[in-house]
Amino acid sequence: MKIRLLMVTLLLAGMAVPVFAASGRQLDVDRIRNSRFAFEDIMNAPDKGIPQDLLGSAQCIAIIPGEKRAAFVFGGSYGRGLATCRTASGWSAPAFLMLSGGSFGFQIGGSSTDIIMVFRNRSGMNHLLSDKFKVGADATAAAGPVGRSAAAATDAEMHAEILTYSRSRGVFAGVSLNGAVVKPDRSANRAMYGADIEPVSILDGHVGVPAEARGMLDVIGRYAH
Repeated sequence: MKIRLLMVTLLLAGMAVPVFAASGRQLDVDRIRNSRFAFEDIMNAPDKGIPQDLLGSAQCIAIIPGEKRAAFVFGGSYGRGLATCRTASGWSAPAFLMLSGGSFGFQIGGSSTDIIMVFRNRSGMNHLLSDKFKVGADATAAAGPVGRSAAAATDAEMHAEILTYSRSRGVFAGVSLNGAVVKPDRSANRAMYGADIEPVSILDGHVGVPAEARGMLDVIGRYAH
């Protein structure tokens, strides 16, 4: 009887592995879809999007879509998103990441907030490829300008390695993320790509783009050509 019970337990455990793997991958797919919608909504706002000349020179873009199922508040914020970098053949497959800490909030009174980070040069990109970094300490950052053109951007904004933006309750603006920590979401990368792949390999273009991410990358490419 005990042997039979043990065999049943092992069988159920074996069946659970692909179920959990599928569930993790579906969460990644949802994150890709939500990131695309957040980026499109921001760029479609009349005269309120990220200046396209800034996007045109961006090396990487990170998107952390707002989470509507949890109530994160000031002082204890975190979010999960993704990043893609410009390569010789277009935008890379998404590498998943986590953003935590800082003095910002992803939800205030139930209102979801989307975060976008524009990495403007190779130095900023190198921070993204590292194991983790702190915004404002390891990499210079500034609240980014909004509008059709970056002509009105300040000197501080134009020299920052990273420009940061947020959208909450329909209001889109530059936001300071100083103190926030960015690091890879390795469990999400594993669920999507089926192996422990280093983020640098994904963002350098050495990993094929999943079919589920092509629509999002097409949208980014349209605005950041």
